[in-house]
Amino acid sequence: MIYWFTGQPGAGKTTLAVALQKELKKRGHPAVHLDGDILRAVTDNQDFSTAGRMKNVKAAQALAAKVHSDDVWVVAAFVSPFRQLREEFKKRGDVVEIYVHTTARRGRENYFVQDYQPPLENFVNVDTTNSSVEECIKKILSA
Repeated sequence: MIYWFTGQPGAGKTTLAVALQKELKKRGHPAVHLDGDILRAVTDNQDFSTAGRMKNVKAAQALAAKVHSDDVWVVAAFVSPFRQLREEFKKRGDVVEIYVHTTARRGRENYFVQDYQPPLENFVNVDTTNSSVEECIKKILSA
């Protein structure tokens, strides 16, 4: 399974991804966490233009697919602003899109992606404004 967390910076994607990875491991599933900040550092891609973002997301999707093909569960946390890239990836199968959002101000607003496209269908909707990490993980696993 690939759990793909998407949403604006500061919404809680990484926090939930780390918690989900721990829960999956506790349940006996081999699981890895892939994160946008880490991938950008490894690939030295600091291009936040549309082309740079698309390149980063495509690289993340390719890496997630490869890791998953080795029977490892993947928990990925990326802004991944472009709906079409996420929809194409979900069509490959075994991908759960998790849209993480909040109305809380968490100090990352200056990193917001102006052209972010929220999902429209076939996703788990997680509002972290007034929900605990445990409540969110429970919702994700029951979806």
